[in-house]
Amino acid sequence: MQDSRKFYIDGMTTRSSSLFFSILATAVLSAGAATAQEPTASDAVEDIVVTARRVEAPIWEVRRGDSVLILVGSIEGLPRDMEWRTDALVSAVERADRVLFPVQGQASLADLGRVIWRIRTLTRLPNERTSADYLSPDLEARVERITGEGPSRKSFLMLSADLMEHGGYAQRVRSVSEIVRRAARANKKPAEPVGVYRGDELIDNVLTTPPEAYLACMEAAATAAEAGPESGAQRAQDWRMRRIPAVLASPLEQASTACSLWTVMGEGQRLRDIWNAAADKSLSEPGVTVAIAPLRLLAEPNGVLDRLAADGLEPLGPDWRPPQP
Repeated sequence: MQDSRKFYIDGMTTRSSSLFFSILATAVLSAGAATAQEPTASDAVEDIVVTARRVEAPIWEVRRGDSVLILVGSIEGLPRDMEWRTDALVSAVERADRVLFPVQGQASLADLGRVIWRIRTLTRLPNERTSADYLSPDLEARVERITGEGPSRKSFLMLSADLMEHGGYAQRVRSVSEIVRRAARANKKPAEPVGVYRGDELIDNVLTTPPEAYLACMEAAATAAEAGPESGAQRAQDWRMRRIPAVLASPLEQASTACSLWTVMGEGQRLRDIWNAAADKSLSEPGVTVAIAPLRLLAEPNGVLDRLAADGLEPLGPDWRPPQP
């Protein structure tokens, strides 16, 4: 029997970040009795919403009738030493009716074996070529100044990740969705990804995407590296403080978007469609749904938040649109 393994794709980048949440339950005492009353369903919903609002991260609350959708905008590559309140989100997840995660990839052992077999394709440019064979002379010179090396044999998938680390992108940090997923599993909460990406399809796309598809990614990654780790730290602080336009305008966030596998493989619209459908479905079901979604996908022009607002709903949360001149 073929073993099947699952992995998670936060915006389809190859990197990750961390996040948690907490809640304070209040007992309602009857006037003149010493026994606590059971909260109503409406009270429970409000408790979850109030708790989620205490999160040190961008969140929006959207209501349609008896349905409440709490959208948590996540970013990747947050600093490892970043301190922030994480208990509120976990508690909101514990009391929600359902939880949504980013797209989940599902791969068999055969798929994983294929990656190992073709690992050189993932880590090296083809046909003994170097970065100088693909990048403009100006961009190549910038990359060499950043890395302190000559023309690179690394694949642009790997080289762009190195450049982003120069810009303050932290590798191998647990993502927001991973931490929330653990909380949902520990509390036996219904949780599912917004979509599934077949492992063989993903591997085919990665292996067959030519280096030329990474040129915009390499430009953005070099710009983020030149901005330095201080700019990356400011991006993280802006995210904590819910300054959405500043986050989206930061060089590191723009590089993270440009280097997302969804973008490189030309499937950004597919991801948008998946999340729009998930939001509509959540708002058609009674109860509270907590969804962890890429911040840019939520807050970009004509993104999920703009579309919900255009439908006559009112996303309550930080202003996601840049100030008008």
